Amino acid sequence: MKPDFSKGLIPAIVTDYYSKDVLMLAYMNEEAYEKTLETKQTWFYSRSRDELWNKGATSGNTQEVQSIDLDCDQDTLLIQVIPAGPACHTGEVSCFFNRVAEKETNFDTSIIENVVQEVEQRKTERIENSYTNYLYDKGVDKIGKKVIEEAGEVVIAAKNNDSEELTNEVSDLLYHTFVMMANQGVTLEDVKQELSNRFAKKGNSKGDRAAIQKW
Repeated sequence: MKPDFSKGLIPAIVTDYYSKDVLMLAYMNEEAYEKTLETKQTWFYSRSRDELWNKGATSGNTQEVQSIDLDCDQDTLLIQVIPAGPACHTGEVSCFFNRVAEKETNFDTSIIENVVQEVEQRKTERIENSYTNYLYDKGVDKIGKKVIEEAGEVVIAAKNNDSEELTNEVSDLLYHTFVMMANQGVTLEDVKQELSNRFAKKGNSKGDRAAIQKW
């Protein structure tokens, strides 16, 4: 099935293959579409310059195409890519960074990053009666003991079929894991990159690492 270019340019919505975040909206003509298929890099048609342009050809912020989907009317494309840098010319990861409205929630959608940041800060900032400072003072053996302890309690909560207890124990396990990571100089970005690498692997169905590609 091929896009319908009979009415001219069609919109192409570009999303991050891993995070699923919307990165940008641009337009394609048939030539840009064919070059995208051929090179596995995104090509678009500039309405202001009246010419084709290859995303990242100048900036280096290329987009490696992973999949292309066509909508029901065959006049809009959804392109999933692995970006080599920010999609926006301003340097923002996504062109859609100006939020104009948001539904109120009772939780922070970036809570994981906030907890990790707080844990990292405790490495250099001492707070009176801080449990995190206490763990750093005791070192890897104490932190490791707590990680093992909390992992066991997660399993017990699951076997008890107690969702509230399981939520609490998973939260404890994540916190202590973040402390262990910070203590050893491992960042959340390191873990995200490793998960991305595993998710992208194809063809190997053996072992726990390979199983992650089936998510």
